[in-house]
Amino acid sequence: MGMLRERKVPYAKIRAFSVHILTASGSYLAFLGVVAAAEGRFVTMFWWLGLALFVDGVDGPIARRLRVSEVLPNWSGVMLDNIIDYVTYVLLPAFALYQSHMIGEPMSFVAAALIVVSSAIYYADSGMKTAENFFSGFPVVWNMVVFALFVIDPPASVAMAIVVISVVLTFLPVNFLHPVRVKRLRPLNLTVFALWSLTGAYALISAFQQPFWMDVIFIACGIYLYVIGAVLQLFPGLDAKALEKAAEL
Repeated sequence: MGMLRERKVPYAKIRAFSVHILTASGSYLAFLGVVAAAEGRFVTMFWWLGLALFVDGVDGPIARRLRVSEVLPNWSGVMLDNIIDYVTYVLLPAFALYQSHMIGEPMSFVAAALIVVSSAIYYADSGMKTAENFFSGFPVVWNMVVFALFVIDPPASVAMAIVVISVVLTFLPVNFLHPVRVKRLRPLNLTVFALWSLTGAYALISAFQQPFWMDVIFIACGIYLYVIGAVLQLFPGLDAKALEKAAEL
């Protein structure tokens, strides 16, 4: 029995370390995204970014199932995940925003500086989550914001305003939604997030040549996701049951 246990230990460590490799692969996917953005292939860049986000979504559940932190206590999956997140959520979108010249060359440097510096500070905040799993302050999801800017293609002044407002909100105690973990209005939140994702995916498939009505749905869902956390913060009693009672009246 002792020999069998000794044989299982290396296998468990190999499985656990393979999860870290899966997480780290997100950095190479981000690198491919940088190459695509540098060459002006922004649709390709967002596909690489989407694949990196898929990896980011599946590695956590796998790590918990394999008890990676227990098998390899000296390797911090949380630290590795934060590094990859900063690259995919912040650096790559900031570079894409600059490279696209959406805001204009002088202000693109300012926008990129605001994004990368404020996000680095935010990642150092150990109190970024509330008891209800809201994010306290804008949660530096620049991948979503920059993607939305590519989809709707706003004037440079509007794009810059969105960047500045989001940066300011990074440091304010304003709640932002986590569509999966926040329990209040979860079915509605997930539905809106699904609509935003589907319309965004179509925009990407169509190389940002989607019809106007789809833009309307995409923008409406995006605004909802952006502000619903603050709304629920202002009205702590607002939940699914409250909405049902209001509908009955």
